[in-house]
Formats: sequence, structure tokens, C-alpha cells
Amino acid sequence: MALLVLATGIAPLSAQKAQKWNSGGKLHPLQANMDIRHYTLALDIDILNQSIQGYVETDLELKKATDTILFDLIDQFAVTAIRIDNRMAKFTRKDDQIFITANKPIPQGKHKVKIEYGGKPPVAANPPWQGGFTWTKDKNGNPWVVINCQTDGAKIYFPCKDHPSDEPNEGVDLFVTVPNGLTVAAFGLLEKTNTVGAKTTFHWKTNYTISNYCVLFNIADYQVVSRPYKTILGDTVPMDYYILRQDADKAAGVLNIRERDTRILEKYFGEYPWVKEKIGIAQVPNPGMEHQTMITYGDPFNYKVFNGQYYSDNLYHEFAHEWWANKVTNKDWAHMWIQEGITTYAEALCFRELTGEKGYDSLLLHFSRYVENKKPMVQGEEVNSQDTYGRDIYFKGALFMHTLRYVTGDAVFFPTLKKLATDPAYTYDNFVTTDDVEKLFSKTSGKNLKPLFDFYLRTTQLLEVVVKKVGATTWEIRAKQLPDISLPLEIAGSNGVNSYQLTTQIISVESTSTPIIDPGNHYLKKVVVE
Repeated sequence: MALLVLATGIAPLSAQKAQKWNSGGKLHPLQANMDIRHYTLALDIDILNQSIQGYVETDLELKKATDTILFDLIDQFAVTAIRIDNRMAKFTRKDDQIFITANKPIPQGKHKVKIEYGGKPPVAANPPWQGGFTWTKDKNGNPWVVINCQTDGAKIYFPCKDHPSDEPNEGVDLFVTVPNGLTVAAFGLLEKTNTVGAKTTFHWKTNYTISNYCVLFNIADYQVVSRPYKTILGDTVPMDYYILRQDADKAAGVLNIRERDTRILEKYFGEYPWVKEKIGIAQVPNPGMEHQTMITYGDPFNYKVFNGQYYSDNLYHEFAHEWWANKVTNKDWAHMWIQEGITTYAEALCFRELTGEKGYDSLLLHFSRYVENKKPMVQGEEVNSQDTYGRDIYFKGALFMHTLRYVTGDAVFFPTLKKLATDPAYTYDNFVTTDDVEKLFSKTSGKNLKPLFDFYLRTTQLLEVVVKKVGATTWEIRAKQLPDISLPLEIAGSNGVNSYQLTTQIISVESTSTPIIDPGNHYLKKVVVE
């Protein structure tokens, strides 16, 4: 999701408390029993009445026989018919859920569930943080329709299993019908357009696994500006920018930035993940989102300049999510720091490429100012999106990765981070948790890093160091609070910067001036001088 540091400062989180819906949380046993294989969405968009009408057909596999199948869909939609394997089924609705029953028990194995529905989807109050549909117009008066649904869940617009632990392994087919003259931008590849009378249907398709909140589309008077991109492994993938026709002259500049950013991200995280489809961007009227193969971008083409190169944190951040969120996906929102923290850290790596280590350090120091540390980043398991979400999963998450780099060293850290982004055990059809990340880095470093992970991710504790003068030029350095692990620590004094190992033992330092603890800001910490 869009990074919280915007041109206007920190986006307010207080509005989040008023949000009605959230995603994830405790997985219902009825949903734990089913594995989603494929979605087919077919929707007619009534822009004038701000409503949608159509159906969703879901291919799923039941792990065992059951008398009930459970889907999520907010109650404000009307469901007109449901079929299981082409046979009419009964259903009841309660608390944004659909309980579907057949005339006889539904056996173990593969099934097809078709739900016909329609109505007015919620209007986004503060996209992308509070999701829904945005119905607006471009400056020429053409309709412009945008969807966001990460924290709310895809149930705000289509019936689904609304939990991050299950993705359609065999992809999604999307058919969206709109008035002639408008274009639909979506995930995957555009298979076909079909015009009948005053309407055109766009068929988009992906064969990759995809998170529910990326199964969506945008509608506008788009012009498609394309160029080929050759990946780090030599594959050619199209770069497609769905930009408002009124802004088409800005497309080349955005694609130039996108090409450079791709090369940086590939250096650290491996080849662009979706080479069989596209590198897509869709212009939207709100801050961007990491929608798979079609990230959205809403900045008004105002760029920062570093070493003569244009940079957009919004454009870069959302694109980095193609690796961290879309390819490497959290099993549960409890571990959302992985996708948001590493994506935010990826921004520091971009600064490292554009401005060197000093630029990298400068951005991370900037991030440290926004850490709240009010609650642990990992609060357990099966935590919903609303309870997990906050600034710390971005900023404290990024700073933890910075700490991990320092503790493990570059020779271990960077190859391990790339392994996390490229190894099939952690990508595409598989999901990751905090324990998975810790075990990988512990194995490659040869150190037990669990105490460090638990300390910074599962508590609000910070490294606390006490500096005490005990002689004319003698100082004692001791840790008052630290994880149960020996940590490398730099201390700057009148004799320069020296390296130590911080444990429960006292460190003695000779310096005519007060020693500076961790001058490189490798740790979130508290220093007390007595």
C-alpha cells in the first residue's frame, strides 16, 4: 500500500478507526476447508448509477465433505442466485458472509460455485487506506473509476474467500463491460475486447497466483503507451502505461523512471516477477497501490531530483511491491511488516544506488522519525488487516532490515535477501511468516537471530544503552535492555570509531569527549548518559 510519507507529510491514520470492514483475521473452519483455485468475474459497470451487476464463478477444492460453503460479500449487495456445480443452492446471509448449502452433502473434491449479485459498492472515503470505488471524472469530463480494497478486503466488491492465506493458484479471468470509448486497465494480459452496441467488454486474464485485493480494475479514457523491457535474465516484457489521454505527453518520463527503477530492484531482488505478462501502470486520482502487474500511480508528475535523476517515492514504493507482497506474500496480515517493511527498505536501496551509502543512511534516519512503537509489529497469528496496520510496519520494519544488514554483514545479508525474493519455497504459490524470514537469515548467517527478531518485531522494546563517566577520560558502556544475543556495536570517541560486541558485560572506553553510541544509526535505540 502507498507509503505513509507523502509530499504533504504523514497521511492521517485516525480515519482508519472509522472503517467498517477489514480483511483476514481468524480463519473460519468452513473456509479453512476450501482451497480457491480460480475466479471468473463478469461485471457490467453502470457508471451513471454507480453500481455493478454480474457474477463470480469460483473453482475450489474441498478438503473434506461439508454441508456448507462460506463466502465473504458485504451485505449491501443483493445476491440473486447461487449454483454449486450448475445446480441451484440455498443460502443465507449474515454479517457480510454467505452461507451456501446444497440439497445433499457436498463431497470432498473439486467444485464450481457461481454467485450472481449486484448493487452499489461502497464509495472509497480515503483511498487507498479506506477502500471502495472512486467515481470521478478527468478534466475533460470523461468517467474515471478506480477501486482500492486492501485493508477492507475484496469482499467489498466481489464474493470471495477473504483471507490472505489463500490465492487462486490457477489465476483469474476478468470480464468488465463499460460504455464505448472507455478503457479498462487490469492485471495480467488483455485477452480480447468485444463491442456490442453501446458497450465494450474487456477480458483480462492472469495465470499467476494473485492476492484478492489485486483482483480489480480501473476505468478511464486511457491511452496506452508501451515500450519493451529486457530483464536481468534476458527476457523481454512489455511496459504498458495506462495514462489519461489528457496527460499522454507525460508518459515517456514515467516510463524512463520505471525502467531505471526496475534495474535497481532486479539487482537486489532478482528478475521482475511477472515476465509472462507485463510491467503495468495505471493512472489514478489517489495515491498508488501495488496491484499485481498493474500498479497504480496518482502523483501529479512532480518528481524529486537526486544526482540529476528524477525520483518518485510513490511510483517506486508501489512497484517494489511486485516483489514484496505480490511475489513474496504474507500468509497472514499478522506478518504484514514483511511486505511493507522490506518495500520501504527497498527505497533506501534505491537511494544507495542513486546517491551512495550516505543517501541510504540519510533516508533511514528520516524514517526513524516516524516510528511510533506503540504496539508490536507482530502481535501473534491470524490478525486482521486493521489491527496490524500502522506506520511501524513501514518505518520500523525498514529500520529492522537495516539492523539485520549490520548484524549479519553485507556478504550474508544481500544474498539472503535475494534468496528470500527468488527461492520457490517463499514465492508465488507459497506464503511466508516472520518465522520463515528469521530461520532463513539464522541459517545463512550461522547465528541464532530469533532473539533479535522477537525483540524488535514482537515487543516494543528498544536497545537501551547507558553511558557513565567513571574517570577523567574513562567511560563505562552497559546495556540496560537488549535481546539475548551478542550485537556488534560501534562507539565513537575522541580516538575515532571503534567496534565492540555488546553483551551483558560492561565495555570500558577511553575518550576525552562523551562517547557516541552507534553513530551509524544501525539500531533503534535509547541512550542514557549518567
